[in-house]
Amino acid sequence: MSIPIALAVFDIDGVVRDVSGSYRRAIADTVEHFTQGHYRPSPIDIDQLKSEGVWNNDWKASQELIHRHGLASGQTYSSDYDAVVEYFQERYRGSGDDPSQWTGYITQEPILMTVDYLTKLASGGVPSAFFSGATRGSANYILQQRIGLVQPILIAMADAPSKPDPTGLYMTVEQLEKSTPAGLPVLYAGDTVADMATIEAAKAEFPERVWLGVGVLPPHVQTDTGYQNRYSHTLKEAGASIVLSHVEQLTAGKIQTLIKPKGC
Repeated sequence: MSIPIALAVFDIDGVVRDVSGSYRRAIADTVEHFTQGHYRPSPIDIDQLKSEGVWNNDWKASQELIHRHGLASGQTYSSDYDAVVEYFQERYRGSGDDPSQWTGYITQEPILMTVDYLTKLASGGVPSAFFSGATRGSANYILQQRIGLVQPILIAMADAPSKPDPTGLYMTVEQLEKSTPAGLPVLYAGDTVADMATIEAAKAEFPERVWLGVGVLPPHVQTDTGYQNRYSHTLKEAGASIVLSHVEQLTAGKIQTLIKPKGC
């Protein structure tokens, strides 16, 4: 690896893997189930909820959509959190805790990042790690079994408070700094308002360091130009320094340009 110039931290859902047919499908299934078939949220409904910046946890997002539909329709629906989680997980992951036996939507997720990309990033002076609101089992299934990474640095759902709290981002950076100089610029690549709010919170708390939010457009918003433009605008308003259509467009060269002081 070249002399480090920055640290890259990646969200997973919508960045490393396409979750439009898995996590988001499981949200829609769960809401439809608990509203007794009366309401199935569209991708736009889910995006609108997540644009509020506080619904990074998809179980809580499902519960909130059930609750909001009940208020709007005047109906009373049971939405016990543990029951919501159990149903969601059966759809998304499948039965059991053994990843080798999973049969749910997770097994069908298209992968958006390769080992070769991360190797090139590191050779360009940008070591990387992952900070995600996904469960550790789900995240490692993608990172290790699907992509082929060996012991990647990962801070997952149970390790830190939910985004936009930046604690998990700090924990990830701390792990990276065990083998890199302290104080390097940090880039966090994510696809939601909560991801950008996380980097903005870090910037506000530690302004002496360079923190840059990199927006990545999830695949499901790129099927419509107008929707893509609106989504990109939302990420920029939330603090993204740049918005990309694919995470692997974030090369070491582009990072060098992003962290270069203005006027140089």
